[in-house]
Amino acid sequence: MSEIKTLPQLQDALDKEMSWRVKEIGSFTVAAKANGPQRRFFIRAGVALLYAHWEGFIKSSSDMYLNYIHNKSLSYADLKSCFAVMGLKSKLNMLRESKKSKANVEAFEFITSELGKTASIYGSNYIDTESNLTSIVFSNIAQSLDIEIDAYQMHFNLIDQSLVHRRNKIAHGEYIDIGGKEFSDLVENVLLMMRNYKTDLENAASLEKYKRPATTSAQPQLPPS
Repeated sequence: MSEIKTLPQLQDALDKEMSWRVKEIGSFTVAAKANGPQRRFFIRAGVALLYAHWEGFIKSSSDMYLNYIHNKSLSYADLKSCFAVMGLKSKLNMLRESKKSKANVEAFEFITSELGKTASIYGSNYIDTESNLTSIVFSNIAQSLDIEIDAYQMHFNLIDQSLVHRRNKIAHGEYIDIGGKEFSDLVENVLLMMRNYKTDLENAASLEKYKRPATTSAQPQLPPS
């Protein structure tokens, strides 16, 4: 992935990522509406494809957002904790796992000394879909990027049962029976979530929601003269 340094570059990258996926999903949706003996085949294949694009878009778009933040060259102290944690995770894990006082002190000293340095938060291992993007995994990814999940909660059952569960059955060679109308509704809702997630990332970037809010100390009030 090329470096994403400006907001227009991020928006363009997200637009392109969404566009080709919508076109591919659309071709299967058209095929699934046709009458004939292959209709059910196209629907089952379409469910697997739809899941692949759901997982792929959430992973790719989240990586693009981190790429953009990384290239802002902010310090860990300038970022909200959810982003700073990404770059300092190895040392935080040491604090959590080590039972040795010296190792814990060294890890803590390292973390505090790094806070003023330029953050490094972009890499292939930061966004993990676990190859099974359930509502729980999606929520974890969104919250790690400080994206609110309230608007997505109404779709959680659809994600888990209508999409992920069916995809898993298809992947294991099991037969599923799903009608054309049900498949069309599933496509519509998954694309809606993908578009909403894209918008949330664009808004977060535009409003610089990745930055830690500036703290202002209250000025002492002088008594009236």
